[in-house]
Amino acid sequence: MSLHRRRSAAAAGSLRRATSQWRTLVWLTAMWILLWGDLTWANLLAGALIAFTVLTLLPLPSIAAQGTLRLGPFLVLVGHFVRDLVVASVQVSIQVLRLRHTPRGAVVGVRLRNPSDIYLTITAELNSLVPGSIVVEAHRLTGMLYLHVLDLDAAGGADEVRARTLALEARVLRAFASNTDLRAAGLYRTGRAEQPEPTEVG
Repeated sequence: MSLHRRRSAAAAGSLRRATSQWRTLVWLTAMWILLWGDLTWANLLAGALIAFTVLTLLPLPSIAAQGTLRLGPFLVLVGHFVRDLVVASVQVSIQVLRLRHTPRGAVVGVRLRNPSDIYLTITAELNSLVPGSIVVEAHRLTGMLYLHVLDLDAAGGADEVRARTLALEARVLRAFASNTDLRAAGLYRTGRAEQPEPTEVG
């Protein structure tokens, strides 16, 4: 292949990548306009040009994961998250008011069923958003999450922390993962209708 053909192929690839990420382009343009605080044709065109340049010259890598949004499990995930958020907030508030009580913090390691970047990230973020625990380290290759727990005794011990984290991951996988990922994680429910296998997220 000649140098000109390689350049043409690279340019075509960059163009396809930018046009395929039109949602990101629109979002970046909107952020540019919000930063300036004025909706004008000049800001709109400048924002679109800058967004196109960023997507072309600084492309994000594709995420090697397949998934689909399932409305029912997604609502279950949101419901559990809101409940955990409220309950944990109350528990942390009670611990703060117990002046004579010294919480026994600890770091607990949890090996997730699916080490995929996207599901590991979602699980880690949802875990960190709930008061009382925060992810201090995540290993992509092993799928390990290390959580710092504010009060291990109040959380029910290390085994309970691991069980809750795995339950959270299961809800994330049921809400977003493909049938193949669910089978690999041992979470696929036989007898339910097959979900269409989605295309690669990227």
